[in-house]
Amino acid sequence: MGFPSRREAQTRGVIVRSARALLAVALTALCVGSPSALRAQVPVRTLSAGDHAFTLRHAGRQRSYIVHVPAGAAEPLPVLLAFHGGGGNAKGFQAYAELDAVADREHFLVVYPNGTGPLPNRLLTWNAGDNCCGYALRNNVNDVGFVTTLLGDLERRTPIDRRRVYATGHSNGGIFSHRLAAERSGIIAAIAPVAGALDLNSFAPTRAMPVLHIHSVDDPRALYNGGLGPPFPGTNSRVLHQPVRAGLDRWIAANGCTAQVDSLTQAKNIGSERAELLRWSRCRDGVEVQHWRLTGSGHGWPGKTPTPVGEGLIGPQATLISAAEEVWAFVSRFRLP
Repeated sequence: MGFPSRREAQTRGVIVRSARALLAVALTALCVGSPSALRAQVPVRTLSAGDHAFTLRHAGRQRSYIVHVPAGAAEPLPVLLAFHGGGGNAKGFQAYAELDAVADREHFLVVYPNGTGPLPNRLLTWNAGDNCCGYALRNNVNDVGFVTTLLGDLERRTPIDRRRVYATGHSNGGIFSHRLAAERSGIIAAIAPVAGALDLNSFAPTRAMPVLHIHSVDDPRALYNGGLGPPFPGTNSRVLHQPVRAGLDRWIAANGCTAQVDSLTQAKNIGSERAELLRWSRCRDGVEVQHWRLTGSGHGWPGKTPTPVGEGLIGPQATLISAAEEVWAFVSRFRLP
């Protein structure tokens, strides 16, 4: 085979240079193209619909949580953190909270974390403040730090909307929701605790926080007007509860709301059961403080599914409102700046 002529060499050079130019254009388009093009090239990892259980290490402890994923969860979804009551666990709370059905309809993730306790998955509590509760309080468990780590772990598994992370909880879990919002107001957009009042000596949230608090004035365990509650079943452990209105007043002041309630927006009655919704809406940065003040019901989670502990210990269940529906209807209106 002889050497190519000068014309052949020039032609081949043009072809090589053209090919290189086309390759460079293609690579540039891949690197700086539109976000939709990039998403098409690099699939986003997303959890499948249903329930998933995960564990992680935090502060030398193995911690765990359950996440419920609605169908069609391809985009970053809001997150509702749902904290079980004292002595309970994530799976037990999930069974009666009725939040999964709301999440499936409204498209958000429900995360049920587990607290800590002396036994695996039993008698679990949250370090919710200065007086509550049990093992977590006595051992100074850093539950606030655990939640921060949990959110990072969840975000690595599926897309989440960091501007729409909310918290609710029942009893000890409700008290912990207050603490989480006060100490991590930069990552929690709104809270809706149930049957558990604010219990912090040091209270200095860094921004205005939307708060919905649901509580019965006839609650026999988390006493509405404050005081030492009865022992946990099978133990001598008791909790000094703070008055509900005193905790709300601290949020009202921190949020720069008007001193008086703006309106009684709803009232419902069935027999001896009553539900009143109090609303403080003239607050800083457009936030609100609301309070479902229940009468004639006990310490249970309001709704249709009975709390596992019997009425003999916690009083009759509230049925005039659904806590699951009210929690989401309130928190979903807000997002971080």
